[in-house]
Amino acid sequence: MKECRMRRIIIRPPHCSRSVVLLVLAAIVWVDPTPGEAAVAAAAKAKPNVLLICVDDLKPLLGCYGEKQAHTPNIDRLAKRSVLFQRAYCNQAVCAPSRNALMTGVRPTTMGIYDLGTNFRAAQSNAVTVSQYFIQHGYRAEALRKIFHVGHGNHEDPASWSVPHFPVRSIFYLFPENHAKQGLTREEALFANLTPERLPRGAAYEAADVPDDAYPDGKLAAEAIRRLQAAKERTDQPFFLAVGFVKPHLPFCAPKKYWDLYERNSFEVPTLREPPASATSYAPSRWGELRQYKGIPESGPLDDDTARALIHGYYAATSYADAQIGRVLDELDRLGLAQNTIIVLWGDHGWHLGDHGMWCKHTNYEQANRIPLLITAPGVNRGGERTSSLAETVDIYPTLCELAGLPAPKVPQGIEGKSLVPVLRRPSRSVKEAIFHVYPRSRRGESQILGRAVRTERYRLVEWKKPGAPADTAEFELYDYREDPLETKNIATDEPGLVQRLHALIQALPEAKPQISAADRNPPPSHRTAMFERRDADKDGKLTREEFLKGQPDPAEAPGRFLRFDANKDGELGRDEYIHMGNPPGR
Repeated sequence: MKECRMRRIIIRPPHCSRSVVLLVLAAIVWVDPTPGEAAVAAAAKAKPNVLLICVDDLKPLLGCYGEKQAHTPNIDRLAKRSVLFQRAYCNQAVCAPSRNALMTGVRPTTMGIYDLGTNFRAAQSNAVTVSQYFIQHGYRAEALRKIFHVGHGNHEDPASWSVPHFPVRSIFYLFPENHAKQGLTREEALFANLTPERLPRGAAYEAADVPDDAYPDGKLAAEAIRRLQAAKERTDQPFFLAVGFVKPHLPFCAPKKYWDLYERNSFEVPTLREPPASATSYAPSRWGELRQYKGIPESGPLDDDTARALIHGYYAATSYADAQIGRVLDELDRLGLAQNTIIVLWGDHGWHLGDHGMWCKHTNYEQANRIPLLITAPGVNRGGERTSSLAETVDIYPTLCELAGLPAPKVPQGIEGKSLVPVLRRPSRSVKEAIFHVYPRSRRGESQILGRAVRTERYRLVEWKKPGAPADTAEFELYDYREDPLETKNIATDEPGLVQRLHALIQALPEAKPQISAADRNPPPSHRTAMFERRDADKDGKLTREEFLKGQPDPAEAPGRFLRFDANKDGELGRDEYIHMGNPPGR
């Protein structure tokens, strides 16, 4: 029931007798004590939507990045409305740690996770992911396919999404001869969190003459379109939609029409097939991922025919992913959502295509770490612009928050990235002098060592040492990309002064953490995680005393339990403190 109030204004001019009173009916005001649907819809519309497009194993082998042979018309037209980052880098060239950096804003060296199988919450169970942060500020967050890495022992993160994650298979074949005769292939088992021992190898590529939706990325695009259509109908809540395309990840399976875009003999196999001269012996990759597929030798180099077929497959799979991205962008435009939607296209890391005699990712070299990054922000950037500003994956979290008008994130894990909004507004600007990435290796006589790398506009320095070991135990690689863009020689011993100057940038960061121990790898107890989420009424990632005590079955003992769980004695319970009952990891 709406309340009607009539206001009377009584005006008494100076020196006027009491008998002269002017009554003015100024207004009849209708006051609704609760906001109506129109007001809610208007508030939701004021907040921009977010479309985060993640593409697995996508290097900047795209038309918009100057690759003339690549057929990527849809990403190219996205570039015409975006700022294209020419010097964007991942924080580790492997799926899980790279995606952890995207979603948490924290580098692997801070988290202490460098492998595929350790879930990020084993290290920081109270972390607030970027999608969680948007949920806390009124967004509906949805994830389709590969946003976090799932497989090799790792799993999804339900707390990061408003609705259950939409899964699509990573490894998928249509030809019977490419399937295992019984059960799964090695890679299928790994991505299903099963053991691969004694299983057969699957094909490294496939070209079936089928429609796009016959392969998983086509199904993913169709689901993304359905989610956009549903979002259009919801006028009371902005969306954060994360869509994770699988290709061009191995195996290179794509409809035949995308293979037909290219002539195999037009591809050149790299002539440089050796690691950089004077590089440390453990720095190169042995490309074990590719060797899991049949037709690939278990050791030694590839012959040129096989190499050319794989390069062809990578281009075909990239064109297939590009077409699916185009379908999603077309629907965004058709629905009229584009003018109020921030779009980010991000590749999780690069890929070696035979350069240095290496394949896949898993190194600290340029081809494994440079990534495509396109950002479209209506009302902020002009579109069709390029920037030479350095950027790294951890920058995306604070950038999205600023673009959406959210408060600068003050989250338990801290944010190591910098917002790129100043660069979007003026692409000639730069917000950092260097970016940082890492890759682990083994060195004879030692447990795991880390290659911590700093990349500036011109140089890359890699420091190889055991976490926590003295600086004088380090070995170094140094590359000058102005003089040697192909990384043919490590010049660290020739340039000690330059090594010292660049090493100071690495040393200015906190010391890298070692890989989290096996004893800590188990995720938080699922029942306590769910209990925390239920009690955290305002979704701020912590429990007040009132939130903790509400509904406790033992009201007399519960206050003492709250004090015991409050390990840092700040009067609130963080996620770690609650889940681990006052004994969070690392204490």
